[in-house]
Amino acid sequence: MINNEKAARKQLAVIQKNKNYLSGTTLDMIKIKKISNNKKQFLDLLLLADESEIMIDKYLPGGDLFALYDDDLKSVCVVAPVNGETCELKNIATYEKYQGKGYGRALIKFISDYYKNDYNTMLVGTGETPGILSFYESCGFEKSHRVKNFFTDNYDHPMFDGGIRLVDMIYLKKNLQEQKK
Repeated sequence: MINNEKAARKQLAVIQKNKNYLSGTTLDMIKIKKISNNKKQFLDLLLLADESEIMIDKYLPGGDLFALYDDDLKSVCVVAPVNGETCELKNIATYEKYQGKGYGRALIKFISDYYKNDYNTMLVGTGETPGILSFYESCGFEKSHRVKNFFTDNYDHPMFDGGIRLVDMIYLKKNLQEQKK
């Protein structure tokens, strides 16, 4: 019974007029839905954050995909378990024309709240790009560790973000227990 209640609670969330979730917009309501079927329908958006469909195919089946709607689709993310204590934000992407409007921040706030009773820590890995690192730090993540040569070892072509060649994966972590307070 408890698992059914928990699953029902996590199926759909509606966030109304909450400045902590969404800032910079005058729209009254965003919806964040957990997508269980046909996750690949969001591939075009997922590819904005990870340009390798092969890599996406490794984490998408076992991950939870969330889609943020504000009238229409604006942003998605995928969160996958690492172990019983830790989950990882594997992908988060917002359509370019909607970037900078708070949708990514709203999605991170939502998933942090969503997973706070299930995990102690959330990880996110990214390239060494100052703007992206700054974004995650502003969302409550702090630098954790580095995986040397991740991008050169796992992608079949050089990866660039904002004109910067990506070599190492920089991991950041967020204490989800602070979300309980």
